[in-house]
Amino acid sequence: MKKLLFILTLSLSVTMFAQEKITEGVVVSKQTMSSDNEQMNAQLAMLGEMVTTTYFKNDKTRSETTNPMAGTTVFIGDNASKKSLMLMDNAMIGKKYMEANMTPSEADLENVNIEKTAETKNILGYECVKYNVTMKKDGADVKGAIYATDKLQAISQQTTAFGDNFKGFPMYMSLDLAQQGFNMTLVTEVTEVKAEKVADDKFIMTPPEGYTKTDNLLGM
Repeated sequence: MKKLLFILTLSLSVTMFAQEKITEGVVVSKQTMSSDNEQMNAQLAMLGEMVTTTYFKNDKTRSETTNPMAGTTVFIGDNASKKSLMLMDNAMIGKKYMEANMTPSEADLENVNIEKTAETKNILGYECVKYNVTMKKDGADVKGAIYATDKLQAISQQTTAFGDNFKGFPMYMSLDLAQQGFNMTLVTEVTEVKAEKVADDKFIMTPPEGYTKTDNLLGM
């Protein structure tokens, strides 16, 4: 009985801690992609599972994604200035960087429809609100669902174009893309959240040496 009470108390304390807003820490998420097209599925299988580590501190966020096939992608965003820096290093394009304004344009908002629902889901101890989303991006029709929490003060690069109709950090996201006869599903899921100190040099907005400026990175 004492052991059971200890486990219940520990579980309750973890849940209570998770519900507190975290302004500094690390989030780890995984992304998987699949298609109803066998040839595309074979190519996606070569990519494997994509793991992203997101560091955040107050208004700043840094997300790092590394994959043997796709190379390394880094996103640094400053929510106070609404500025972002994107770094990409892979065999196809070399080392490139792009600077952008995170405030979505009117044209971006016209192509996005966000609906906040009354549905909630508990993910890793965080109560998340469900958003339904439909949009057009780079010639593709996108439709899906996002579960987001307002307890993490971090920026998600994937939701910066949603405007003020979307609040929070996505803990789970499933998006169906249709383009030129191909259908693909992208699922992003947070697997770990850690409240810990993050060094300020993670958020330096100056492009590193060896990177060349571009106005259009692949996938942007």
